[in-house]
Formats: sequence, C-alpha cells, structure tokens
Amino acid sequence: MKSLLILVMMAVTVPAATAADYEQGRVVDTTPSILAPRDRVDVINRILLDRLDNLLPRLMREAGIDMWLVINREYNEDPAYMSLVPEPVFAARRTTMLVFFDRGPGEGVERFTVSRYPIKGAYDSVWEGGNLEEQWQRLAEVIEERNPKKIGINKSMTWPVADGLSAALHEELLNSLSPSRKETVVSAEKLVVRWLETRSEMELQVYPQVVGIARSVISEAFSNKVITPGVTMPSEVAWYIRERFESLGLKPWFQPYVNVQRQGSPDDPESPFFGANDIAIQPGDVLHTDVGICYLRLCTDTQEMGYVLRMGEADVPQGLKDALAVGNRWQDLLTGEFKTGRPGNDILARTRKAQEKEGIVGSVYTHPLGAFGHAPGPTIGMWDNQGPTPDRGDWPLYPNTGYAIEGNIKTTVPEWDDQMVQIKLEQSAVYDGSKVYYLAGRQTEWHIVR
Repeated sequence: MKSLLILVMMAVTVPAATAADYEQGRVVDTTPSILAPRDRVDVINRILLDRLDNLLPRLMREAGIDMWLVINREYNEDPAYMSLVPEPVFAARRTTMLVFFDRGPGEGVERFTVSRYPIKGAYDSVWEGGNLEEQWQRLAEVIEERNPKKIGINKSMTWPVADGLSAALHEELLNSLSPSRKETVVSAEKLVVRWLETRSEMELQVYPQVVGIARSVISEAFSNKVITPGVTMPSEVAWYIRERFESLGLKPWFQPYVNVQRQGSPDDPESPFFGANDIAIQPGDVLHTDVGICYLRLCTDTQEMGYVLRMGEADVPQGLKDALAVGNRWQDLLTGEFKTGRPGNDILARTRKAQEKEGIVGSVYTHPLGAFGHAPGPTIGMWDNQGPTPDRGDWPLYPNTGYAIEGNIKTTVPEWDDQMVQIKLEQSAVYDGSKVYYLAGRQTEWHIVR
C-alpha cells in the first residue's frame, strides 16, 4: 500500500522545485494537480483513523476525561463533528451521538454511535432504532454500563469550536441522566481544542503539499499570465485566484483579497491609494494578496507581496527588497519566541519588545491553523489589538501545532522619496516543540510582474 506522502505527491507535483527553492521563497511556476474527490477519501480516512487510534487516547487522558460525547443534529452540526467522521460523511443524520470511552492504558478508546445509522469504517451503532425517547434512554444505558468518572460535553464560553452542543440537546442529555451521573458532566473544552489544534505525523507528511498548492497559485496570479499593467484590476486578480482554486476542485475558506500601494500616494491608511483594490494596477505598484484554502481537511492562510516593474526596470527597487527583508526579520523575531508552554500573550509581548529593540515598526496578529483557517489555540496578537487577548491569548503553546505567521511591518523606501510601504506577510507553519518550520517555505523574494 502506498504511503500517504506518495499518494498525495502523485497528484500534487512541483517538478522543477527543490527544497532550496522553497527555503528561499522561490515558488516555481507550475500547474498543481489535485486528487479527485474519490481519491481523497482514502487519504483523509487513513489520517482520521490514525488520529482516533493514536492521538485521541493521549488527549483524553491529558484533559482528564474518560468519556466524551459529541451529540448533534442534521442542519446544526457540532463544529468538531466533521473532524471526527470519515469521508464521505456530509452531515449528521437525524440525531447523531458519538461516544468515546477511554478503557485505560493499553486498552485504547472505545468509540461507537448511539444512532439509527452506523458510520461505516469508524463507528458501529449500539442502538437498533426507535423513537427519540428510546435513543436517549439507550445513551443513558451505555453510560451506566461503562461508569465514567468524567463525561465531557462540548460546551464553552471561550471557544466556539468547543461549544457545539445545542441548548436543547444539552437539556435532553441532562434529563436522561441520573442525579449522581449529572454531577460527572464537565466541559470538554480542553479536549476539543487539543484535538483540533494538534497535527499528527501523517498530517505533517501531506501538509507541505497543501500549502505548496496555495503558494503556487499566488505565484501564478502575480505574473503576466494574469496581470496586464494599466488594465487589470486588483479585484480581477482576486477572482482569478478564487476561480483557479475552484477549477482545481478546491474551495477557498474566504474570498481572496488583492490590493495595491503606489508611490506618490499618502501613507495614510485612509488614502484611496493605500491598500486600494478598485483602481487599475500600474507599473511601479506594490501588490498584496491574502488567500486561504482547505484540502485534505488541512487549511492554509497566506499573504504575499508582488511588484510591477516600471519601464526600464529589470528588478525590484533595492528599497523594496530591503523592506521585505525587514518583514522576514520580523518573522524570525516572532518565531524565535515560540517555546512550549509559553502563552500567546507572552509570545506577543516578547516579540513586540524585540521589535522595538531593533527599531522595527509593525504589528503581530498570528493565529493557529489546521482543521480550520482560524483554528483554536494560542492567539498571538490581533490586528486591532496589540495588547493581551483574554482567555485565548492565555492558551499555552503545544508541540505539533500549526500557525499562520501573520503580521506586517512599515518602513520607508528611498526610491519612493522615503514614503512608507507596508509589507504584509503570512505563511503557514508548524511548531514541532523546538522550532517553527514553514510548511512550504516563506516569501523572501518579490513576485514580479513585467
């Protein structure tokens, strides 16, 4: 049986690229090939079963929960539900109850569903059907049979992804339990966040390929294949990116965004030429895009910069090259503060102190990345708040977690009469417990439109 990496690379090929290309930020112009939907099923389900068998038991014990209930209904699915079920499941059916019971070290986690339908390949059903009252009664029976010390439910004020149990289903659950059993019900908040933020070894094999697809489409969009200076609008480039992904069978998780900065325009963010997206792209413009896709249940989030050469220019002005280098230095300062157990607010404070020491003007708004584009985990600054973020910013950093290394710097450009330019960067990365690695390299050279 082929390894996951081979399966994915058979379809996602970057034939002319090398590891050095990615490390230096050079994305080779190529047309990525994506696994067909039917071919994605095996990859996704092998990753899922590995996570359920090997990751979930550890996380349940870490959270101190020996039974986890994920209960939802069709049209009102729990945010964590789709991360727990195999392809090709699209939704909950009727009322779907997933039950996970930790039988102890060496025994693993028992998993099943108390629902009318089994979920083929992952969950057998322990109920043969009937009415809703009988379904809740059967759930209560299997709970009593296993006698858990703590029952985790998805209820949280802090994390939306951990707040998937609806009010009505919560009420029904409590009504079905005995008074003494109700006392064992606790929030599964920590378990849900850890489940969704942690990347398995198998996921890390394929994640660079997913990020590479996103970067290659940006490289294609910021080229003469798409942009005709003096004619093309930023919004047209944004729609090209979206439609390109959709032609490959991938849906962005937000509308791609493209804007420009231009010499001679005020550096006031309120200026129509600062971050504008409704004017034709001209020679000498600085381009910026923000793009995110999800593929094989892994999401990316990427911001990169481009430049449109003027008549007679053979390369990007040195001042802009230096500005991008400042942005890369800012990334290094940020990722250098990633330490296991360190809260997001602490990483933010340390990074801002390091920036100030080096005279770098910029903002940090880095967020977790994985099963969602804006995933749970430690928030490290927000674009509109460079101070501590309550609760989510207090979450500690764990190994094998993904991040969008996101933020911006501002610096002057001599060739622009010392006008300020903003370099806005975002690259998908993973923290392995000791170091941050960019999953498909990072931008260290400008995209060039000639």
